Amino acid sequence: MNTRAAIPDTVQADSIWRAWLELDFRQGPRGTRLAGCRHEGPLYVQKAFYPEGPDRAHAYLLHPPGGMVSGDDLRMSINVHPDASAVITTPGAGRAYRARPDRALQHQRNQLTVHENATLEWLPQETLIYPDARAQLDTDIQLAEGARFIGWEITSLGLPANQRLFETGELHQRLQIRQQGRIVLREHLHLIEPSDELRSGLAGFQNQPVNGLMIAGPFEGDQKTMVDQLRDHEESATGLAFSGITQVGDFIVLRSLSDRAEPARKFFTRAWTTLRPALLGIPACEPRIWAT
Repeated sequence: MNTRAAIPDTVQADSIWRAWLELDFRQGPRGTRLAGCRHEGPLYVQKAFYPEGPDRAHAYLLHPPGGMVSGDDLRMSINVHPDASAVITTPGAGRAYRARPDRALQHQRNQLTVHENATLEWLPQETLIYPDARAQLDTDIQLAEGARFIGWEITSLGLPANQRLFETGELHQRLQIRQQGRIVLREHLHLIEPSDELRSGLAGFQNQPVNGLMIAGPFEGDQKTMVDQLRDHEESATGLAFSGITQVGDFIVLRSLSDRAEPARKFFTRAWTTLRPALLGIPACEPRIWAT
């Protein structure tokens, strides 16, 4: 007989981790290689995979604890050097557990640097923010001349599958893109004990616990045809309470609200199959880990 496993609210204080990971992808005679992989603590990559051939490396970020507890500080630095191409994903959802009474911050920092004529696809699974967590999620993306980027972040506020809302706690989430040193896009969300109006209002989360953001670019010129194609996907998407597609400067930005993470993942994955050929000139190739 199968029974639902209990979901922990907190983790023992002696399991606190301060971990870092540095990855370097370089293009050489044999294609893109994971030339550098340094880490401390339980945050690492075992090896690169090449389902698309030698010129594009796929890597899976592994974090065996499965989530952050109070005091955890996870730092990732990913460098894709000139002409190299990398696809980064995770085997499962990330988590920020309920904070301990000391309310120490749970902090994850992602520094993504894409050098001249390189490409990075940043496609992690969703992050679950447990009720009463105190989390900060920072993603900084640096794009050099000729660099291209496709990425998404999907965030679940609370545990919707268990009917547990994010009514108490704090989330500070920030994402910004710099292109040749200049900020071209910045997203900032700061929630402290979110109000009923914010959770339910039309200008807020519309009673949807899962929000998603996807960004692709830079494109050249007006992308009305591309946006129209993506809106066809939007109209056929199921399970979304809200979605939006806009062009912001040279970047295409997609947003979603839903009651579960799966509709957001499907929406973004389908959009990726359209955006990837247009931006990178190659068909979509899903990481094998997604099928397990």
